[in-house]
Amino acid sequence: MLVLVAPGQGAQKPGFLTPWLDLPGVTERLTWWSAVSGLDLIHYGTKADEEEIRDTAVAQPLLVAAGLASAHALFSEGAESHRDGLGASAGHSVGEITAAAVAGVLTDEAAMVLVRRRGLAMAEAAAQAETGMAAVLGGEQDDVVAHLTKLGLTPANVNGAGQIVAAGTAEQLAALAEDKPEGVRRVVPLKVAGAFHTEHMAPAVSALQTLVEGAPVADPRLPYVSNRDGQVVTSGSEVAQRLVAQVSNPVRWDLCMETFQKLGATAIIEVAPGGTLVGIAKRALPGVKTLALKTPDDLEAARALIAEHAVPVAGTPAE
Repeated sequence: MLVLVAPGQGAQKPGFLTPWLDLPGVTERLTWWSAVSGLDLIHYGTKADEEEIRDTAVAQPLLVAAGLASAHALFSEGAESHRDGLGASAGHSVGEITAAAVAGVLTDEAAMVLVRRRGLAMAEAAAQAETGMAAVLGGEQDDVVAHLTKLGLTPANVNGAGQIVAAGTAEQLAALAEDKPEGVRRVVPLKVAGAFHTEHMAPAVSALQTLVEGAPVADPRLPYVSNRDGQVVTSGSEVAQRLVAQVSNPVRWDLCMETFQKLGATAIIEVAPGGTLVGIAKRALPGVKTLALKTPDDLEAARALIAEHAVPVAGTPAE
């Protein structure tokens, strides 16, 4: 059983879209999505520097566009018959929008409209106070969460495999750097512009709620695993509501991986810019094959994994 996952903010790197433009149709798609989102995705994905693409309002649309472009490339050239054979889709943070489009809940265009507004709203919320995030590596999960709570921080991403991301004010994060929880190896500041998935993002939730009420949605055509609680969501309207609430709620990627296990996952492919989530899966899900789509050079191996692990659609012979 194959799970397709999409990374969240922080996975982007300068120039990471450049090799993808050599594939047929990618430039055209990105040009169209640039018009839809009002953002020059090709420029930001090929020429912009690290500081430019760190901007929340830029990073989020760029990541969703990259994920969707790589997914389209993955399911072209004969592999399209296996798209409906995916066992599940899931995304980390903004990657949930990519996963929703892969699952058929949102059209590509609706995904780009939503993520552009999400990025702008979260950037506006982040500008109201000096906040940020830091990865806490090591330690027992309950002990780490209790320590963060004592410092006034939020465990914004509970990723499993010994990784929790703390979020809060600059002062709270400075206190964490000076007073690490017992057993923690390192505290690593993240290159993000705010305390995402916390109460600091409440203004963005209000801005997005009005938008999604008119968004065209459909029920998922494959199991969609929500990072709010790791549950499989079968209603398109509920997925849309969760995409809004998720902005200020913690990401429970650990629970998503537990669900992958329960569903019988045997392989995981992470769409571009892949690497972060398969790294976590290698530690948390031993025995599950993983592959990250970093460049088009990874597509052949990914298609082979699809042919081996996707469940054939009724009436469709396996490749």
